Amino acid sequence: MEPTPEQSPHHAYPDHWEADVVLRDGGTARIRPITTDDAERLVSFYEQVSDESKYYRFFAPYPRLSDRDVHRFTHHDYVDRVGLAVTIGGEFIGTVRYDRINDQGRPASAPADEAEVAFLVQDAHQGRGVASALLEHIAAVARERGIRRFAAEVLPANNKMIKVFRDGGYTQRRSFEDGSVHLTLDLEPTEKSLAVQRGREQRAEARSVQRLLAPGSVAVIGTGRTPGGVGRTVLRNLLASGYTGRTYAVNRAFDEGAATLDGVPAHRSLGEIDERVDLAVIAVPAHRVPEAVADCGEHGVQGLVVLSAGYAERGAEGRELQRELVRQARSYGMRIIGPNAFGIINTAESVRLNASLAPESPARGRIGLFTQSGAIGIALLSGLHRRGAGLSSFISAGNRADVSGNDFLQYSFEDPDTDVALLYLESLGNPRKFNRLARRTAAVKPVVVVKGARHSGSTPPGHAVPVSRIPDATVSALMRQAGVIRVDTVTEMVDAGLLLAGQPLPAGPRVAILGNSESLGLLTYDACLAEGLRPRPPIDLTTAASPQDFRDALAEALADGTCDAVIVTAIPWVGENGEAETGDGQVLATALHKAVAGGAAKPVAVVHVEIGGLAEALAAASSTAAPRPRTVTPAADRPQVATTLPIGPARSTAPATPATPARSTVPATPAAPEAGPTPEAPTTPPVGPGPGSAAGPKAGPAPEAATGPGRIPAYPAAERAVRALAEAVKYAQWRRQAAVPGKIPEFLDDTIDEPGAAALIEAQLATAPDPRGRPLTHDEARELLGRYGIAVRPTLPAPDPEAAVAAATRLGYPVALKTTAPHLRHRADLGGVRLDIADEEALRRTYGELTDLLGKPAELLPVVQAMAPRGVDTVVRASIDAAAGAVLSFGLAGAPSELLGDTAHRLVPATDRDAAELIRSIRAAPVLFGWRGSAPVDTAALEELLLRLSRLVDDHPEVVSVALEPVVVAPHGLTVLGASVRLAPPPARSDLGPRRLPNY
Repeated sequence: MEPTPEQSPHHAYPDHWEADVVLRDGGTARIRPITTDDAERLVSFYEQVSDESKYYRFFAPYPRLSDRDVHRFTHHDYVDRVGLAVTIGGEFIGTVRYDRINDQGRPASAPADEAEVAFLVQDAHQGRGVASALLEHIAAVARERGIRRFAAEVLPANNKMIKVFRDGGYTQRRSFEDGSVHLTLDLEPTEKSLAVQRGREQRAEARSVQRLLAPGSVAVIGTGRTPGGVGRTVLRNLLASGYTGRTYAVNRAFDEGAATLDGVPAHRSLGEIDERVDLAVIAVPAHRVPEAVADCGEHGVQGLVVLSAGYAERGAEGRELQRELVRQARSYGMRIIGPNAFGIINTAESVRLNASLAPESPARGRIGLFTQSGAIGIALLSGLHRRGAGLSSFISAGNRADVSGNDFLQYSFEDPDTDVALLYLESLGNPRKFNRLARRTAAVKPVVVVKGARHSGSTPPGHAVPVSRIPDATVSALMRQAGVIRVDTVTEMVDAGLLLAGQPLPAGPRVAILGNSESLGLLTYDACLAEGLRPRPPIDLTTAASPQDFRDALAEALADGTCDAVIVTAIPWVGENGEAETGDGQVLATALHKAVAGGAAKPVAVVHVEIGGLAEALAAASSTAAPRPRTVTPAADRPQVATTLPIGPARSTAPATPATPARSTVPATPAAPEAGPTPEAPTTPPVGPGPGSAAGPKAGPAPEAATGPGRIPAYPAAERAVRALAEAVKYAQWRRQAAVPGKIPEFLDDTIDEPGAAALIEAQLATAPDPRGRPLTHDEARELLGRYGIAVRPTLPAPDPEAAVAAATRLGYPVALKTTAPHLRHRADLGGVRLDIADEEALRRTYGELTDLLGKPAELLPVVQAMAPRGVDTVVRASIDAAAGAVLSFGLAGAPSELLGDTAHRLVPATDRDAAELIRSIRAAPVLFGWRGSAPVDTAALEELLLRLSRLVDDHPEVVSVALEPVVVAPHGLTVLGASVRLAPPPARSDLGPRRLPNY
């Protein structure tokens, strides 16, 4: 009798093949290997498949499976014969199987590298992307088992299956033989297959969030019979928001025959409701949640918002309860927001959903908000409301056991009602994926992030996520590389969000400042310099300025081609009686709106002090009339590129008064110097129909909202307005650069020996006694780096003075004498490095001084090295973090840079633009470019070195750590004086495998 896989120690059940996936319609399903226990499930599944689908599978009428068929399709060795099933609620909805074959198409074993593959999907689930998901997973399994090609025979009429193979993105060959289509797929992932996979992932995950935010019906499970309590509060908020769908109250404690509660139908269970409910809000104690989830799953609920607490935030026991909750919900095809969630809001006119504990639904706007904290969510909703801002959507995910910030980014990318995405995150479950999604979303709309729990050194309570060892500064740098606007506080998040949602992106860093307070103008000017902006001398309109004066001055600034943004400063103006008027801010707001309506598309922000009603009036819509296009007036020295921005006409209530002569309060001075030279960036203003961003893929006309075109953000302090504007300037520059991606220079290919490096790495790992890998010796590191064109200056050991003299004679004077003991390595400040030793006498004297001061030669491990040309000492590193991926780092050598954390980072693979930005983004960058009269160094050579190292760790993930220290960069060329390399088996790359939801 053939042994079952369970009986074979060589082919144990591969549980790592199990995966939860999001299907095309946003529902979830589970993919797992088929086992011998699945016979009844297989038979039941097959009975529900139509005769036509059976015919397409077996090329003949095949009404039922024989016992032999069932045995064959449920007994696999998980190497040469593998079957996977897609399940919902524990039942099969689709299957796939491969059988390894030889060149003649007969059953075979390794080393045969081809397999025949066949699919079968239940008719009721066809069109949901089941077969596409199965193809991704069975291809990954096959690659793991050494199979490189799939062969498939498909009837010509089976267009759906042919399309699955054709659209997979794999390299394929097709022929027509004996009445069927013969397909051969190469399973090696390609750029196209990866793009197809990620495109499907994006659409499916966006749809899964959209189903949660726009349900046709909502049931609140746990609605109390008396006022108060979480469930009753959510029900009240749903009704108060004017939710357009159907609402139900559910509580098993309701009296039989209870008809309504607060005017909505009341039921003891979902089974009593005569329609399928789309969304369930669960507000029952944690021990009753499994019962509620089962009730939801059995009655076709699509998604859950779990407000109940008592999960991972309570420790290990609660964490296991949370995992079981996710497993249970996904088994029914449902996604979860929560547990311990605050709720969700969708302000779209067609939905008007407030399924949250927020007592008031926010105004309708263009900002999407995601938060992992209910308390922070409350603060953000309150802050946005006070500032007159509105939201398009809101998700407070609590413990984030399922739906995460990544899912929100997928949704925001497609949502036409969202112009800006704001996220408060306490953990990044999948940093690689976050960076990828953030980069794509930031290319069309701003993404603003506050990262909490930066310095705690531990995962926040309730967040079971992979641990990343990279420091917070590195995380911040990688976010910037992806175009994310990272700020430190939720106040800064709101400040930036208001500007980005209500104003166009600036075309550059030049800022005009005008107002009726000389002091406030000077504070704004100083703040601009501190943030790296280039302010023009402030224009003081004097305290006698009227609203009309403000309008005229703002209109003139907007028409001036030498500025890219305007900051208006305002204090209460002096009336005719000589007294200060706090007045109605509507008067000044109307004047400013009129100036903006007729001016060029430049961002405008207002800094005000004690002007009543001004912020509210500025945030209000300038008109409810249909918006009219506004054309950008480019700066005179910029290419003529036009864009439109909808803005309504403003109504003026300010009397026309003579303009007050303006005077400048700061002498005209050259523009503020930048922190360091930067690559020449395109100066074309961003093109797009909306404020702060180009519209998403399906963008349409923006509905009336509390944040949108023509609404001018107001700030109570100059520093806050300037900081928000500075973030917009940096983001706009990133957008312009991202429009033309960087490249990896082709010349690298001619000087890189990738096969030779691979052979060296394989040989070194084969001799490593530790499965965690091993560090390379100096000579081994030199040889490996040399394969990628990175030359490391040789060193010779000097265990005694005679050996040091012999080494110096061989290398040639002048030389350096260095200690290589770990505690003294690269520590010139401790006297462990002696330079410019000119002759034998000096060498012997220096050797004696070194050993007298620091210890015996056996402890110091001294070496001799030929001197390099003078230059700037730098450090180049690359390392692989299991969560974030490979990171390339650069900084100047020495204690000051290390102490101040002045190191820049980029994700690998780095492009030519990344390398150029890397060396220019450290604060000490001017040292490389001729600071204080010194000779500029060869930054081109430095950029090439960075690209070579990036290519090495990208080509060979076994290279888990490289440190080149120091790298002396001279005016012509550079010299790598020291190198350390560590090899280890590469960590798993979750971002390159088939689509799967994380299991924390």
